[in-house]
Amino acid sequence: MKRKILHYLLLSCFSLPAVAQQVTLTSEQLKALTPDWKGERSADGRPRVADKLMERLKKVHLEEAWGILRNKGFQNQFEGDWMVLEPDSVMVGRVVTAQYLPMRPDYDKIIKDKGKSEARIGATNSWPIDVLKDGDIYVADSYGKVADGTLIGDNLGNAIYAKSHRGVIFYGSVRDIEGLEEIQGFNAWIKGYDPSYIQQMMLGGINVPIRIGRATVLPGDIALAKKGGIVFIPAYLVEEVVLNAEFIGLRDAFGHQRLREGKYTPGQIDTQWNEEIKKDFLKWLDENPGKLPMSRAELDKFMKDRTW
Repeated sequence: MKRKILHYLLLSCFSLPAVAQQVTLTSEQLKALTPDWKGERSADGRPRVADKLMERLKKVHLEEAWGILRNKGFQNQFEGDWMVLEPDSVMVGRVVTAQYLPMRPDYDKIIKDKGKSEARIGATNSWPIDVLKDGDIYVADSYGKVADGTLIGDNLGNAIYAKSHRGVIFYGSVRDIEGLEEIQGFNAWIKGYDPSYIQQMMLGGINVPIRIGRATVLPGDIALAKKGGIVFIPAYLVEEVVLNAEFIGLRDAFGHQRLREGKYTPGQIDTQWNEEIKKDFLKWLDENPGKLPMSRAELDKFMKDRTW
């Protein structure tokens, strides 16, 4: 029954006659698209991962997040090779998606008429900005278009940062890059820069599934963006990614210390730990509570549910 409801809701978005075309998925359609998320949701229906968890995610290495997702069967969640406005910064946030397409006048008219009926104002490349809330990241597939594919300049960049306190991820380009660099706290992962204005492009949809290079991205995913690339994490797996990475960090800290002390050999630390080492690790945790990035209750539950 659950699958039938999901199938129906998705068909209602992507298979409607042109006269009923939607600009964005409804709240119910977004819930159907992300059924594994059981927590709080934004008003538009996207999963709302907690701010504290996103802050902890900043410290997770791209490889760690990528590896955990691959083990879960999510093999297409990473995209590299970006031009980054502030490469030494990390950006983490809830994804708002936008799909852009090469211009087709009849479809473009339908989208604009629908937007007008919904009281949307301004050019269509500003409509996704109106959706943004604090902690969101505007993620757009503009099919890698650079010349005449510039989705924003510094005016829209300021509007984006004012709403989200984040930046953008565009599989495309921007203009006014010097002005964008002046926006304190704003960052951008883009495929290029060009001084031209956007031309011969149209909005296909807001908060719909999109492709970003090698990755499939859903509204409400969490983007972990660093200078090495971006991992798009399904909302319901963010906590697991964070706890796994934090636990690995604790194991490594303990292992490195014991190796320096000469208490164990590399072979003992690099393989499945025996009961003696596990007991020593638990004692070390009790003696070093300040090293824990999570609560002790979270850690105990994590260790209870897994082989370590």
